[in-house]
Amino acid sequence: MSHHHDHDHHHDHDHDHHHHHDHDHDHDHSHDHSHGHDHHHSHAAALSFPEKLEKLLTHWIQHNDHHVEDYRQWAEQAGQNDQADVAELLQAAAELTESVTLRFREARDKIK
Repeated sequence: MSHHHDHDHHHDHDHDHHHHHDHDHDHDHSHDHSHGHDHHHSHAAALSFPEKLEKLLTHWIQHNDHHVEDYRQWAEQAGQNDQADVAELLQAAAELTESVTLRFREARDKIK
């Protein structure tokens, strides 16, 4: 199954999001994926900019971690299906994504 996303969706609230994708998808990354729950709830107090930034970076870290898992699973499947070149590129994409995620972690650690 393949699908395309054109929406912006940001989270500024205090709960974790866990999602896993068992499908491929074609989209830009100016959004996040739906999580199967309602986002129309109120918040007791507005978050400060550092709090928003920390939550955003945490979300990006989790999002990338899920993508790395997917890339590695598909790389393994590609290797098992006579697609060694594809498997190698997917492994490289996983490593690059981990490098980006490390920068997000470093940025989050520097928030004042």
